[in-house]
Amino acid sequence: MAKLLLPSKDRKLYSYEPKKYQAFDIPENKPFEKRIAFSAAHVVADPLSNADPTLDAQIDWDKTMEYRHYLWSLGLSVAEAMDTAQRGMGLSWDRAKELISRSVKEAKTVGGKVASGVGTDHLEPTPNVKLEDVERAYEEQVSFVEGEGGKIILMASRALAACAKGPEDYQRVYNKILQNVKEPVILHWLGDMFDPALKGYWGFEDIDQAMEVCLQIIRDNEAKVDGIKISLLDAQKEIDMRRLLPESVRMYTGDDFNYPELIKGDNQGYSHALLGIFDAIAPAAAAAMHAVDAGDWTSYDALLEKTVPLSRHIFEAPTFSYKTGVVFMAYLNGHQDHFRMIGGKEGARSIAHLSDLFVMADEAGLLRDPELAAKRMKLALELAGIEQEGR
Repeated sequence: MAKLLLPSKDRKLYSYEPKKYQAFDIPENKPFEKRIAFSAAHVVADPLSNADPTLDAQIDWDKTMEYRHYLWSLGLSVAEAMDTAQRGMGLSWDRAKELISRSVKEAKTVGGKVASGVGTDHLEPTPNVKLEDVERAYEEQVSFVEGEGGKIILMASRALAACAKGPEDYQRVYNKILQNVKEPVILHWLGDMFDPALKGYWGFEDIDQAMEVCLQIIRDNEAKVDGIKISLLDAQKEIDMRRLLPESVRMYTGDDFNYPELIKGDNQGYSHALLGIFDAIAPAAAAAMHAVDAGDWTSYDALLEKTVPLSRHIFEAPTFSYKTGVVFMAYLNGHQDHFRMIGGKEGARSIAHLSDLFVMADEAGLLRDPELAAKRMKLALELAGIEQEGR
């Protein structure tokens, strides 16, 4: 197999040869039994569109749906139109509606599971926004997803963060929306490392104070809450909250740094998964969920421990640029024919970052066709001005 010249952090080049691939052992048509596992899925940009990718991003619908079918074929559920799909960061509400509609319909054809993000991203978070505006925006998106027959993930609102004066405003808005949803929803607490506009969510910058507000909202609306996904990259805070949830309410980890231990759990409980990294490590994640079902914790640990360095690298600061690594993984693995992203976000990570990603993915056994991955990595390197031997 051809060797690559990769850049190190000190700007020197070194030679690297990818390993041979060993397929993951994933039973066919066998649903997970002991954990619910959502992969927050990315979207594939249309590389041939003549539209401005920063102002009017176009989606390759065939490839985007094909990737969701791939996730369903592994037994994973799809969390649709979320942060991983660049929601509010290139993916508009109009595009998100079409994405949700298509995914819900496609899921039904294969018995796949999908839950879709509901937010207020069509409402500009200006100083003039009022709580009534936030409520109407949430209600509009709730109505759309329910009309499509979809399950709801109630996402955090930038507009609410901008206009709320304190915790009572969060309680007012969430109580109103939750009281009127048809089916229980998954709440989503996204930390400001993922979206700086959400700093101080629930009315407090202090995590413990914010958590108590969120818990009170859940207690007040327990029958309408399936679970909560928290993405704070703090394993202990998630465990603390998990132990305080009502018995009927699930914890879904969104911690892309500490997911193996959180899903594994302890003698007081465990977290289900709703993770962006499960897009990039899908086969390893699926195999690990089957290991959970079999009670084979040795295999579980071996499968996921190898993915943690890759995940921590993809989600390193600035964390909101993690989508670039997720899409690059899809490109390396042949799930799309190009490395282009809506919003032009393929340029959000350096070639050194992408080179390290390539090595970590290879070490985790996640390059399913190493020759193809090496060929595509070579193209990225040459575009960055790093000539390869034997061109």
